[in-house]
Amino acid sequence: MSESRKRKIAFPMVARYNDVVRYFVEQGLKQTYIMQPPMTRHTLNLGVKYAPDMVCTPFKTILGSMIEALEAGADTLIMVFGYCRLGYYGELAETILRDLGYEFDYLNLAEYTTGKGKDYIKALRRLNPDARAVPLGKAGLDGLKMLESIDTIESLYYQNCGFETEKGQYKKAFDQFMEDMSVAQKASDIEEGYQKCRKAFQSIPVDKGPFPLKVGVLGEYFTVMDEFSNIDLEQTLADLGVEVHRWMNVSNRNVHYPGEKNLNARIREYCKYEMGPTSTANIWYAKDCAERGYDGLIHVKSAGCTPEIDIIPVLQRISQDYKIPILYLTYDSQDGSAGFQTRIEAFYDMIEMRKKVIH
Repeated sequence: MSESRKRKIAFPMVARYNDVVRYFVEQGLKQTYIMQPPMTRHTLNLGVKYAPDMVCTPFKTILGSMIEALEAGADTLIMVFGYCRLGYYGELAETILRDLGYEFDYLNLAEYTTGKGKDYIKALRRLNPDARAVPLGKAGLDGLKMLESIDTIESLYYQNCGFETEKGQYKKAFDQFMEDMSVAQKASDIEEGYQKCRKAFQSIPVDKGPFPLKVGVLGEYFTVMDEFSNIDLEQTLADLGVEVHRWMNVSNRNVHYPGEKNLNARIREYCKYEMGPTSTANIWYAKDCAERGYDGLIHVKSAGCTPEIDIIPVLQRISQDYKIPILYLTYDSQDGSAGFQTRIEAFYDMIEMRKKVIH
Protein backbone atom coordinates (compact mmCIF):
# COMPACT_ATOMS: atom_id res chain seq x y z
CA MET A 1 0.00 0.00 0.00
CA SER A 2 1.41 3.37 -1.06
CA GLU A 3 2.04 5.53 2.00
CA SER A 4 2.85 9.09 0.88
CA ARG A 5 -0.07 10.47 -1.12
CA LYS A 6 -3.36 11.99 -0.01
CA ARG A 7 -5.95 9.23 -0.08
CA LYS A 8 -9.56 9.08 -1.20
CA ILE A 9 -10.98 6.54 1.21
CA ALA A 10 -14.31 4.72 1.05
CA PHE A 11 -16.13 2.27 3.29
CA PRO A 12 -19.05 0.04 2.23
CA MET A 13 -22.48 1.44 2.95
CA VAL A 14 -23.66 -0.01 6.28
CA ALA A 15 -27.03 1.21 7.56
CA ARG A 16 -26.62 4.89 8.57
CA TYR A 17 -23.07 4.68 9.90
CA ASN A 18 -21.04 6.01 6.98
CA ASP A 19 -21.13 9.54 8.38
CA VAL A 20 -19.28 8.21 11.44
CA VAL A 21 -16.57 6.75 9.22
CA ARG A 22 -16.50 9.95 7.18
CA TYR A 23 -15.94 12.03 10.30
CA PHE A 24 -13.09 9.83 11.55
CA VAL A 25 -11.35 9.72 8.18
CA GLU A 26 -11.53 13.48 7.72
CA GLN A 27 -10.91 14.69 11.27
CA GLY A 28 -8.64 11.92 12.56
CA LEU A 29 -6.75 10.60 9.57
CA LYS A 30 -6.86 13.94 7.71
CA GLN A 31 -7.75 12.16 4.48
CA THR A 32 -10.53 12.62 1.92
CA TYR A 33 -13.62 10.50 2.33
CA ILE A 34 -15.60 9.38 -0.73
CA MET A 35 -19.31 8.94 0.03
CA GLN A 36 -20.77 6.61 -2.57
CA PRO A 37 -24.52 6.74 -3.39
CA PRO A 38 -27.00 5.14 -0.99
CA MET A 39 -27.62 1.49 -1.78
CA THR A 40 -30.25 0.76 -4.40
CA ARG A 41 -31.27 -2.23 -6.48
CA HIS A 42 -28.43 -1.28 -8.81
CA THR A 43 -25.96 -1.74 -5.94
CA LEU A 44 -27.27 -5.22 -5.21
CA ASN A 45 -27.34 -6.16 -8.89
CA LEU A 46 -23.67 -5.26 -9.21
CA GLY A 47 -22.84 -7.55 -6.29
CA VAL A 48 -25.01 -10.35 -7.64
CA LYS A 49 -23.36 -10.08 -11.05
CA TYR A 50 -19.82 -10.58 -9.78
CA ALA A 51 -20.16 -12.50 -6.50
CA PRO A 52 -20.39 -16.30 -6.18
CA ASP A 53 -24.02 -17.43 -6.04
CA MET A 54 -23.84 -19.08 -2.62
CA VAL A 55 -22.37 -16.20 -0.60
CA CYS A 56 -24.75 -14.33 1.69
CA THR A 57 -26.65 -11.28 0.50
CA PRO A 58 -24.72 -8.85 2.78
CA PHE A 59 -21.53 -9.74 0.90
CA LYS A 60 -23.24 -9.00 -2.41
CA THR A 61 -24.48 -5.60 -1.27
CA ILE A 62 -21.09 -4.76 0.22
CA LEU A 63 -19.35 -5.76 -3.02
CA GLY A 64 -21.76 -3.63 -5.05
CA SER A 65 -21.22 -0.72 -2.69
CA MET A 66 -17.44 -1.02 -3.06
CA ILE A 67 -17.76 -0.97 -6.86
CA GLU A 68 -19.87 2.19 -6.62
CA ALA A 69 -17.25 3.74 -4.32
CA LEU A 70 -14.49 3.03 -6.82
CA GLU A 71 -16.60 4.46 -9.62
CA ALA A 72 -17.17 7.58 -7.45
CA GLY A 73 -13.41 8.16 -7.27
CA ALA A 74 -12.16 6.22 -4.26
CA ASP A 75 -8.59 4.92 -4.46
CA THR A 76 -8.49 3.21 -1.06
CA LEU A 77 -11.09 0.77 0.28
CA ILE A 78 -11.66 -0.35 3.85
CA MET A 79 -13.31 -3.75 4.18
CA VAL A 80 -15.45 -4.59 7.20
CA PHE A 81 -14.77 -7.68 9.28
CA GLY A 82 -17.21 -10.15 10.77
CA TYR A 83 -17.38 -13.00 13.24
CA CYS A 84 -19.07 -15.32 10.75
CA ARG A 85 -18.16 -16.11 7.12
CA LEU A 86 -17.95 -12.37 6.52
CA GLY A 87 -14.54 -12.51 8.18
CA TYR A 88 -13.27 -14.46 5.17
CA TYR A 89 -14.92 -12.29 2.55
CA GLY A 90 -12.36 -9.48 2.56
CA GLU A 91 -9.86 -11.46 0.53
CA LEU A 92 -12.60 -12.66 -1.82
CA ALA A 93 -13.88 -9.13 -2.41
CA GLU A 94 -10.39 -7.86 -3.17
CA THR A 95 -9.77 -10.68 -5.67
CA ILE A 96 -13.06 -10.01 -7.47
CA LEU A 97 -12.44 -6.26 -7.69
CA ARG A 98 -8.89 -6.68 -9.00
CA ASP A 99 -10.08 -9.27 -11.54
CA LEU A 100 -12.53 -6.63 -12.75
CA GLY A 101 -9.59 -4.34 -13.47
CA TYR A 102 -9.90 -1.84 -10.63
CA GLU A 103 -6.72 -0.41 -9.14
CA PHE A 104 -6.87 0.59 -5.48
CA ASP A 105 -5.24 0.23 -2.09
CA TYR A 106 -7.03 -2.10 0.28
CA LEU A 107 -7.28 -2.37 4.04
CA ASN A 108 -8.93 -5.60 5.17
CA LEU A 109 -9.85 -5.09 8.83
CA ALA A 110 -10.14 -8.85 9.34
CA GLU A 111 -6.34 -8.99 9.23
CA TYR A 112 -6.13 -6.67 12.25
CA THR A 113 -8.97 -8.05 14.34
CA THR A 114 -6.84 -9.66 17.02
CA GLY A 115 -8.41 -8.04 20.08
CA LYS A 116 -5.31 -5.91 20.59
CA GLY A 117 -5.60 -2.16 20.26
CA LYS A 118 -2.09 -1.82 18.87
CA ASP A 119 -3.08 -3.84 15.81
CA TYR A 120 -5.85 -1.37 14.98
CA ILE A 121 -3.28 1.41 15.30
CA LYS A 122 -1.16 -0.46 12.74
CA ALA A 123 -4.16 -0.48 10.40
CA LEU A 124 -4.65 3.27 10.80
CA ARG A 125 -0.96 3.89 10.22
CA ARG A 126 -1.30 2.17 6.87
CA LEU A 127 -3.87 4.76 5.88
CA ASN A 128 -1.77 7.66 7.12
CA PRO A 129 1.65 6.98 8.68
CA ASP A 130 1.84 10.62 9.76
CA ALA A 131 -1.43 10.55 11.70
CA ARG A 132 -0.95 11.83 15.23
CA ALA A 133 -2.30 10.13 18.32
CA VAL A 134 -4.17 13.13 19.75
CA PRO A 135 -6.27 13.91 16.65
CA LEU A 136 -6.92 10.19 16.15
CA GLY A 137 -8.06 9.79 19.74
CA LYS A 138 -10.26 12.86 19.67
CA ALA A 139 -11.82 11.92 16.33
CA GLY A 140 -12.41 8.42 17.68
CA LEU A 141 -14.26 9.75 20.73
CA ASP A 142 -16.24 12.19 18.60
CA GLY A 143 -17.09 9.40 16.17
CA LEU A 144 -18.26 7.26 19.08
CA LYS A 145 -20.52 10.09 20.21
CA MET A 146 -21.96 10.38 16.70
CA LEU A 147 -22.47 6.61 16.55
CA GLU A 148 -24.38 6.55 19.83
CA SER A 149 -26.38 9.63 18.82
CA ILE A 150 -27.45 8.01 15.54
CA ASP A 151 -28.51 4.81 17.31
CA THR A 152 -30.44 6.72 19.98
CA ILE A 153 -32.24 8.98 17.52
CA GLU A 154 -33.05 6.09 15.19
CA SER A 155 -34.48 4.09 18.08
CA LEU A 156 -36.67 7.00 19.22
CA TYR A 157 -37.81 7.57 15.66
CA TYR A 158 -39.10 4.04 15.07
CA GLN A 159 -40.71 3.86 18.50
CA ASN A 160 -42.76 6.99 17.93
CA CYS A 161 -43.12 7.99 14.26
CA GLY A 162 -46.10 5.68 13.71
CA PHE A 163 -48.19 7.62 16.24
CA GLU A 164 -47.65 11.25 15.24
CA THR A 165 -50.86 13.22 14.81
CA GLU A 166 -49.44 15.17 11.87
CA LYS A 167 -47.78 12.77 9.46
CA GLY A 168 -44.26 13.50 8.32
CA GLN A 169 -43.03 15.55 11.27
CA TYR A 170 -40.82 12.81 12.72
CA LYS A 171 -39.33 12.04 9.31
CA LYS A 172 -38.57 15.72 8.74
CA ALA A 173 -36.72 16.00 12.07
CA PHE A 174 -34.91 12.71 11.53
CA ASP A 175 -33.76 13.64 8.03
CA GLN A 176 -32.49 16.98 9.34
CA PHE A 177 -30.54 15.18 12.05
CA MET A 178 -28.85 12.90 9.51
CA GLU A 179 -28.07 15.94 7.36
CA ASP A 180 -26.45 17.59 10.39
CA MET A 181 -24.33 14.49 10.98
CA SER A 182 -23.25 14.42 7.33
CA VAL A 183 -21.66 17.88 7.58
CA ALA A 184 -20.42 17.78 11.20
CA GLN A 185 -16.82 18.94 11.54
CA LYS A 186 -16.36 19.01 15.31
CA ALA A 187 -17.80 17.60 18.54
CA SER A 188 -20.06 20.60 19.12
CA ASP A 189 -21.68 20.06 15.71
CA ILE A 190 -22.57 16.49 16.71
CA GLU A 191 -23.96 17.51 20.08
CA GLU A 192 -25.91 20.44 18.65
CA GLY A 193 -27.50 18.25 15.97
CA TYR A 194 -28.38 15.60 18.50
CA GLN A 195 -29.97 17.99 21.00
CA LYS A 196 -31.87 19.81 18.25
CA CYS A 197 -33.39 16.53 17.07
CA ARG A 198 -34.29 15.41 20.59
CA LYS A 199 -36.11 18.71 21.16
CA ALA A 200 -37.86 18.41 17.81
CA PHE A 201 -39.03 14.89 18.64
CA GLN A 202 -40.31 16.01 22.05
CA SER A 203 -42.36 18.80 20.45
CA ILE A 204 -44.20 16.49 18.03
CA PRO A 205 -47.66 15.45 19.30
CA VAL A 206 -48.25 11.69 19.37
CA ASP A 207 -51.29 9.59 20.20
CA LYS A 208 -50.42 6.01 21.18
CA GLY A 209 -53.57 5.24 23.07
CA PRO A 210 -53.54 3.09 26.22
CA PHE A 211 -52.25 -0.12 24.61
CA PRO A 212 -49.97 0.52 21.58
CA LEU A 213 -48.74 -2.50 19.66
CA LYS A 214 -45.09 -3.24 20.43
CA VAL A 215 -42.94 -5.42 18.19
CA GLY A 216 -39.33 -6.45 18.79
CA VAL A 217 -37.14 -6.80 15.69
CA LEU A 218 -34.09 -9.04 15.92
CA GLY A 219 -31.81 -10.99 13.63
CA GLU A 220 -28.65 -11.02 11.57
CA TYR A 221 -26.42 -8.05 12.29
CA PHE A 222 -26.20 -6.45 8.85
CA THR A 223 -29.66 -7.18 7.45
CA VAL A 224 -31.59 -6.21 10.57
CA MET A 225 -29.91 -2.78 10.75
CA ASP A 226 -29.85 -1.84 7.08
CA GLU A 227 -33.12 -0.47 5.74
CA PHE A 228 -32.26 -1.29 2.12
CA SER A 229 -31.38 -4.90 2.94
CA ASN A 230 -34.58 -5.52 4.93
CA ILE A 231 -36.78 -3.56 2.48
CA ASP A 232 -37.53 -0.83 5.02
CA LEU A 233 -39.06 -3.24 7.53
CA GLU A 234 -39.14 -0.90 10.52
CA GLN A 235 -40.73 1.98 8.61
CA THR A 236 -43.33 -0.41 7.20
CA LEU A 237 -44.24 -1.53 10.71
CA ALA A 238 -44.29 2.03 12.04
CA ASP A 239 -46.59 3.15 9.22
CA LEU A 240 -49.06 0.48 10.32
CA GLY A 241 -49.13 1.98 13.82
CA VAL A 242 -46.55 -0.14 15.64
CA GLU A 243 -44.02 0.84 18.29
CA VAL A 244 -40.88 -0.76 16.84
CA HIS A 245 -38.00 -1.83 19.09
CA ARG A 246 -34.61 -3.12 17.92
CA TRP A 247 -31.71 -3.80 20.27
CA MET A 248 -29.25 -4.89 17.60
CA ASN A 249 -27.17 -1.90 16.55
CA VAL A 250 -23.48 -1.01 16.61
CA SER A 251 -23.69 0.79 19.95
CA ASN A 252 -25.33 -2.11 21.75
CA ARG A 253 -23.49 -4.95 20.03
CA ASN A 254 -20.00 -3.46 19.83
CA VAL A 255 -19.73 -0.70 22.42
CA HIS A 256 -22.03 -1.50 25.33
CA TYR A 257 -22.23 -5.27 24.87
CA PRO A 258 -22.79 -7.00 28.23
CA GLY A 259 -20.70 -10.02 27.19
CA GLU A 260 -21.48 -13.58 26.18
CA LYS A 261 -21.21 -14.98 29.71
CA ASN A 262 -23.67 -12.45 31.10
CA LEU A 263 -26.18 -13.02 28.32
CA ASN A 264 -25.78 -16.80 28.44
CA ALA A 265 -26.63 -16.69 32.13
CA ARG A 266 -29.93 -15.04 31.25
CA ILE A 267 -30.89 -17.65 28.65
CA ARG A 268 -29.41 -20.80 30.17
CA GLU A 269 -32.74 -22.63 29.94
CA TYR A 270 -32.69 -22.08 26.17
CA CYS A 271 -29.07 -22.06 25.11
CA LYS A 272 -26.17 -24.01 26.61
CA TYR A 273 -23.50 -23.32 23.97
CA GLU A 274 -22.34 -20.32 21.98
CA MET A 275 -24.05 -20.51 18.58
CA GLY A 276 -22.58 -17.69 16.53
CA PRO A 277 -21.83 -13.97 16.27
CA THR A 278 -25.27 -12.57 17.17
CA SER A 279 -27.10 -15.72 18.27
CA THR A 280 -26.78 -15.26 22.04
CA ALA A 281 -27.88 -11.63 21.86
CA ASN A 282 -30.87 -12.45 19.67
CA ILE A 283 -32.06 -15.28 21.90
CA TRP A 284 -31.70 -13.04 24.96
CA TYR A 285 -33.52 -10.17 23.26
CA ALA A 286 -36.38 -12.41 22.14
CA LYS A 287 -36.82 -13.61 25.71
CA ASP A 288 -36.51 -10.07 27.07
CA CYS A 289 -39.19 -8.76 24.72
CA ALA A 290 -41.46 -11.65 25.64
CA GLU A 291 -40.99 -10.97 29.34
CA ARG A 292 -41.80 -7.30 28.78
CA GLY A 293 -45.11 -8.23 27.19
CA TYR A 294 -44.41 -7.25 23.60
CA ASP A 295 -47.11 -8.21 21.13
CA GLY A 296 -44.83 -9.92 18.61
CA LEU A 297 -41.32 -10.56 17.36
CA ILE A 298 -39.86 -10.42 13.86
CA HIS A 299 -36.72 -12.41 13.13
CA VAL A 300 -34.66 -11.13 10.17
CA LYS A 301 -31.88 -12.93 8.33
CA SER A 302 -30.27 -13.18 4.93
CA ALA A 303 -30.59 -16.42 3.01
CA GLY A 304 -28.05 -19.00 4.10
CA CYS A 305 -27.10 -17.24 7.34
CA THR A 306 -26.15 -20.31 9.38
CA PRO A 307 -26.09 -18.76 12.89
CA GLU A 308 -29.58 -17.31 12.47
CA ILE A 309 -30.93 -20.53 10.97
CA ASP A 310 -29.60 -22.38 14.04
CA ILE A 311 -31.48 -20.22 16.55
CA ILE A 312 -34.90 -20.59 14.93
CA PRO A 313 -35.80 -23.70 16.99
CA VAL A 314 -34.83 -21.81 20.14
CA LEU A 315 -37.00 -18.87 19.14
CA GLN A 316 -39.87 -21.27 18.54
CA ARG A 317 -39.51 -22.53 22.12
CA ILE A 318 -39.61 -18.96 23.44
CA SER A 319 -42.70 -18.33 21.32
CA GLN A 320 -44.42 -21.37 22.81
CA ASP A 321 -43.37 -20.68 26.40
CA TYR A 322 -44.39 -17.02 26.39
CA LYS A 323 -47.24 -17.25 23.88
CA ILE A 324 -45.68 -14.56 21.70
CA PRO A 325 -46.05 -14.71 17.89
CA ILE A 326 -42.91 -14.63 15.75
CA LEU A 327 -42.68 -13.76 12.07
CA TYR A 328 -39.58 -15.14 10.29
CA LEU A 329 -38.33 -13.10 7.32
CA THR A 330 -35.52 -14.29 5.04
CA TYR A 331 -34.06 -11.92 2.47
CA ASP A 332 -32.07 -12.73 -0.64
CA SER A 333 -31.10 -11.00 -3.86
CA GLN A 334 -34.29 -12.03 -5.68
CA ASP A 335 -36.73 -10.49 -3.24
CA GLY A 336 -39.27 -7.82 -4.06
CA SER A 337 -41.21 -5.70 -1.63
CA ALA A 338 -44.75 -6.89 -2.42
CA GLY A 339 -44.49 -10.31 -0.81
CA PHE A 340 -42.93 -8.94 2.35
CA GLN A 341 -45.55 -6.19 2.58
CA THR A 342 -48.31 -8.80 2.46
CA ARG A 343 -46.71 -10.95 5.18
CA ILE A 344 -46.06 -7.97 7.45
CA GLU A 345 -49.62 -6.70 7.08
CA ALA A 346 -50.99 -10.17 7.84
CA PHE A 347 -48.77 -10.38 10.94
CA TYR A 348 -49.99 -6.94 12.02
CA ASP A 349 -53.64 -7.96 11.59
CA MET A 350 -53.03 -11.06 13.69
CA ILE A 351 -51.31 -9.33 16.61
CA GLU A 352 -53.86 -6.49 16.51
CA MET A 353 -56.76 -8.93 16.84
CA ARG A 354 -54.91 -10.79 19.56
CA LYS A 355 -54.36 -7.52 21.43
CA LYS A 356 -58.08 -6.73 21.33
CA VAL A 357 -58.91 -10.13 22.81
CA ILE A 358 -56.37 -9.70 25.61
CA HIS A 359 -57.50 -6.18 26.49
